[in-house]
Amino acid sequence: MLTDQKIQNIANQSLLLGDLSDDELAAFCIVANQCYRDGSPIVGDQDYDFVFLAELLKRTPDHPLLSHPEPENEGFSEEKVKLPQRMLSTDKAYTWGEIQKWLDRVNKASQEINLSLETIQIKGTAKLDGFAGYDDGSRLYTRGDGNKGSDISRVFERGLSVYNDSIRGQGPGEIVVKKSYFGSHLSQHFEYPRNFQASLIKEKTLDRFASQAIVEKAALFVPFSQLPSWLGDIETFRVNFQSIVSELENGVDFDVDGVVFELTNTQLKAHMGSNRKFHRWQIAFKENKDKAQVRVLSVTAQVGRTGKITPVAELEPTQLSGATIYRATGHHYGLVKEQGLGSGSVVELTRSGLVIPKINKVLKSVEVSIPESCPSCQSELSWDSDFLICRNHDDCPDQIIGTMAYFFKILGNNDGFGIATVQKLYDNNIRKISEIFQLSHGDLTAMGFGDKTSQNLLDQLKRSKEESIEDWRFLAAFGVLRLGVGNCENLLKHKPIAEIFDLSVDDIVNMDGFAELTAKLIIDGLEGIKGEYQVLRVFGFQLEATQLKSDTGDFDHPFFNKKVVFTGKMSHPRADLQKQAKSLGIKVITSVNSSTDFLIIGEKVGAAKINAAKEKDIVILKEVDYLSKIENYSLRVE
Repeated sequence: MLTDQKIQNIANQSLLLGDLSDDELAAFCIVANQCYRDGSPIVGDQDYDFVFLAELLKRTPDHPLLSHPEPENEGFSEEKVKLPQRMLSTDKAYTWGEIQKWLDRVNKASQEINLSLETIQIKGTAKLDGFAGYDDGSRLYTRGDGNKGSDISRVFERGLSVYNDSIRGQGPGEIVVKKSYFGSHLSQHFEYPRNFQASLIKEKTLDRFASQAIVEKAALFVPFSQLPSWLGDIETFRVNFQSIVSELENGVDFDVDGVVFELTNTQLKAHMGSNRKFHRWQIAFKENKDKAQVRVLSVTAQVGRTGKITPVAELEPTQLSGATIYRATGHHYGLVKEQGLGSGSVVELTRSGLVIPKINKVLKSVEVSIPESCPSCQSELSWDSDFLICRNHDDCPDQIIGTMAYFFKILGNNDGFGIATVQKLYDNNIRKISEIFQLSHGDLTAMGFGDKTSQNLLDQLKRSKEESIEDWRFLAAFGVLRLGVGNCENLLKHKPIAEIFDLSVDDIVNMDGFAELTAKLIIDGLEGIKGEYQVLRVFGFQLEATQLKSDTGDFDHPFFNKKVVFTGKMSHPRADLQKQAKSLGIKVITSVNSSTDFLIIGEKVGAAKINAAKEKDIVILKEVDYLSKIENYSLRVE
């Protein structure tokens, strides 16, 4: 599993991505992110985003780590406060093809609201490699987990300036140091700009380097709105993409790790919206150029938390981007079998940063050997689509350790219970999360933890119970299949957490967003965690209840719980109409289909939607008629 030594080996390039199972990969992402946010990166930001997270997306695209912003590890312990505005991560593209797919989504969305593609403007800015924050004019917050951060207004009290000597209160931005200043004044004292930037926000008294950089206005808070930008239409963007990227990356005296592109049209941005992790109307571009052809020496198997077996290719030592590459992940055994990845095969490696490789494709295939037993517990393996699975979920050591570590990782309100700690607990016969919460100081010291470490672990367990967390996060921490953070939140909008174990498959299927297969898997999963859940609830976790949809009020208007599409030019901003509709229990969707109940039309409506509605016998209403039917249920849209 992912011990402290293993983390160090990965950072030192003696152990690479191929040595990590899915669960270990996610755990390493957490560790790397924490070290980076704390100013002591063990891998570069580009490597973290491009290689590690991109690999995790390929292996387990529904992993919770990919569904919400990565938390900042702020290195201090202030109480977390709700941000004035959510600070989401940015979706990433590494090739022009991925940028093209984003443009295709923009095109589709513009057609849905009858917006001419020629009128759409794209804005580009450099993606700063700094410390993210939000300035509301009176307080400065860290990004935290995207919803809650820490108040670090002290950095302005210490004299930190805003970029371009502009006013405060400009919203999101980053604390950075000028690249030229770092090179001439700080590079002999700090290994990375990140080390220095983190020192600016710590609770401790500023050292002389930080104080001087603030005085000389080399350390700054840069609101994103103040950055030099490129603005143009989509066709110009397509034709001049590479030169635009180069211009923006070289246009600021700060470290950058890519370029951010976003739409400027308010209506289109509102229509495209966001998911839990990022805005759909925004994307960051990072380029990948390094490749090599490498011979595979052998393929070994590793097991993750869910029982998925990951093939790891042992490679002929190869120089790529200044490092010697020994191993890389084979993704899954379906690929091994399909492409002939095995001893003697030749693969194309891609390296986006300076650390970890990934296999793009197999250039020369060979006959392969597929493992029959789990490398952790020796149980017989079985196939599930492209994946080999160990079904011994209750007794497989790697799966048990991964499940316990996963709980604390998703809970996110504790420190110290990473893979290394949980591995040690497992070695001392701890098999359940509830058993961890029952440990005493004497239990921990008897296991080999030091006196101070034992007390720190107990303090963190207490913190986990006493610090309030969302009920959907608590439920997601159990790792039930198909119950990631998004589905947990959706589920708890329909039923309180205390009642979910009484739900039937039909109950869940009747909720928006759940298909029958997913519902069956959730029911089975809930049954599997029921006992452990009930034991843990006795410990008194402080859960913030998700607002039930039924709590938004009982409406008897004709649109309640109906699916409605707004189209055409409205007399009110469409985003306001959609927000108002949702507050009234109306399900707002963007396209006309067989499940649509009402089509609400403004002016200049496209014939396609009108004809589609008529063909499907969907009720068509003018905006004024729709508003008259709901005017007694909410405030008018201004």
